[in-house]
Amino acid sequence: MADSFSAVGTVGAFLVGFLLLRREHHREAGRAEDDRRAQAEQISAWVELTRQLDGKQNLTFHIHNASAMPIYEVELPLPARGDEEPRIEFVGLVPPGQTIQRPGPADWLRSYVEPEPVQIEFLDSAGRRWSRDEQGTLSRVE
Repeated sequence: MADSFSAVGTVGAFLVGFLLLRREHHREAGRAEDDRRAQAEQISAWVELTRQLDGKQNLTFHIHNASAMPIYEVELPLPARGDEEPRIEFVGLVPPGQTIQRPGPADWLRSYVEPEPVQIEFLDSAGRRWSRDEQGTLSRVE
């Protein structure tokens, strides 16, 4: 009888240990994903109305890198209108802590209301490709 209790106790201890190990593994995996996303979460892009010295209004893309490392191969996929081919505004490199500006499409002025986020794709400093959509959702691109 004592051997039965001892066996059940051993099996129970093994199961508890296994469940704790599995939980810790999931926690570590979550931390690793957070580490991978850390730089990408600090990248944003938006379009905003700017005024030139002569008073003309232009739309300007702003790409902001709030991280401590550069981002590479930065692209702004531009939505196609009607039967147009989709275009991509290639920006290249955005240094750490800087905001790069590029001219926006002039035909967007007609529908512009206020600053709004735009889609951006880029490589982080570890070579992982990321995309942030117009709603701000960040996703890894394989």
